Amino acid sequence: MDITAIRMVIANAAGAVVLPAGALTTSWFLPDAVTEPHFFVAEYEQTFDRTHQRGVDDIQFTCRALIGHADEQSAQFLMDQLFSGSGPASLKTAIEAIRGPGGALATAGGDSLQVQRTQANRLYEHAGAQYIGGELIVRVIGPGG
Repeated sequence: MDITAIRMVIANAAGAVVLPAGALTTSWFLPDAVTEPHFFVAEYEQTFDRTHQRGVDDIQFTCRALIGHADEQSAQFLMDQLFSGSGPASLKTAIEAIRGPGGALATAGGDSLQVQRTQANRLYEHAGAQYIGGELIVRVIGPGG
């Protein structure tokens, strides 16, 4: 699997969410600074050789959304929309929309993609500023070669 291509596809898909006001900035990489609200693909864990001889690898991408919290209620309302299981602002819906038949990625070489879980409405410090944010875990399974 092409890890960079998968990160790009996930970030591009997240950009399809429809926010009540403004647009969601997205990055496929861990940015030095964020333009809020901002979604980015951060860390990942890769398990090699789920089947013999480099047959299948399993990658779990940690993605984050960060929102300024000048108005805590509005920020948490937006987080609730981003981290809901469905709806026009749902990151899960937007990211899983890139799946093809059987859950496979149409590009980037993954056989299966699934948004597995979220953890939202926490305080994050990023580049010296505080944000309200949350994390999504996106699991991609595909060829190990």
